[in-house]
Amino acid sequence: MASIFTKIINKEIPGHIVAEDDKHIAFLDISPLRKGHTLVVPKLEVDYIFDMEDQGLAELIVFAKKVAVKVKKVIPCERIGVSVIGLEVPHTHIHLIPMDVVSDMNFAKPKLTLSNDEMAAVAEAIRKA
Repeated sequence: MASIFTKIINKEIPGHIVAEDDKHIAFLDISPLRKGHTLVVPKLEVDYIFDMEDQGLAELIVFAKKVAVKVKKVIPCERIGVSVIGLEVPHTHIHLIPMDVVSDMNFAKPKLTLSNDEMAAVAEAIRKA
């Protein structure tokens, strides 16, 4: 069964996409820790990041770097934090989280609730960056 991320990749369900190429996609997290919290995903559905082929993993990291640069241009922050947890969706994904302090990366904290319009505006700003 296709993961929810594969459904976003295939445009079967909506996602606030900020970047895409032939092998990767990046979209805003629907339950963000911070405004601009973005997920970077390979289009090839692989459950665990370290099960990816070396070349694919390297390409994913380079794509994530390009997305992180765009997010940082749009969202005021000290830096973009990177996290790979991967327990909630069985599809490799990298979290890019704008951060000013370490606690901004605490997944136990309550998530933000942003309107669809706010999410769309953030996604558009990142795409244009």
